[in-house]
Formats: sequence, structure tokens, C-alpha cells
Amino acid sequence: MFQVEVRAQGTSFLSDEPISSGGMASGPGPFDLLSAALGACTVMTVKLYARHKSIAVSHVQVMITHQRDPESRRDVFERSIFIDAAVTEDEMKQLLAAADRCPVSRTLGAGADIVSIHSQTAIATGRRARDETHMCAMEQACDELATG
Repeated sequence: MFQVEVRAQGTSFLSDEPISSGGMASGPGPFDLLSAALGACTVMTVKLYARHKSIAVSHVQVMITHQRDPESRRDVFERSIFIDAAVTEDEMKQLLAAADRCPVSRTLGAGADIVSIHSQTAIATGRRARDETHMCAMEQACDELATG
């Protein structure tokens, strides 16, 4: 009932809800995908910043957990970051600051405007133009961190 085929940039996969919620558990759920976006963006931004600063980073690993605070009804994403690198304390602080500036982290933290448009016809599922805004936003975050 809830299974959805997600298509992006020539790749497709299934998103679904757990069996306990009436789904078939055939893929990650929407909040899993949102958590994955935050984790992927964090790793990419840390690696990009390290490259810009010529900091040798062997491995970056991120784990995201998501829950909704029952009192405030706000979503809380907890991000655990492991960076395998022989760096100074100051360099590690810079790498962690880069993680906090990743574009998805900023979007989730600030919120976003969502505009829904009712389409009168079926939406074409062909390949759409690649969204290049993420790399630009990561570059901007790294530049801001570098300039203070």
C-alpha cells in the first residue's frame, strides 16, 4: 500500500513503511531517507573541507538517529561523527564545524519553504536536470568556514 518507487539521476529504489505500519518493509522509509541525506551530506562536506585545507582524512563515518520529541513535537536528529585522521585538536574542531555547516544540516535547522503545485496531468517520470545546488552549497559552507 505504501511502497513507492523513488527515481533520481538514473537510479531507482523502493521506499516503504514497516510491516507494523501496514507497509511491506521493502525499502527505507521517508525519515530514513532524510537521515541518510543528512549523513551523506555531512560526510561529503567534511571530506570537501579536508581537501580544501589539505588535511589528510582516512575515513569519515556518520550515524544519524531520528526521533520526535513528544513534548515539543519537534523532530530531533542526533548525528554521531567519526573522523579517522591524524590531526591537531584545532583541525578536528574545524572538521566538526564543517559538518555543522553541511547544506542538509542547514536546511533542516532553518526549515524550508515547501510549495505544492497541483498538476492537472500525470507527471513525466523521465530524467530531469541534475540538481547541482548541493555542491555549490558545500563549497560555500567550506569558504565561509575558511574565512571565519
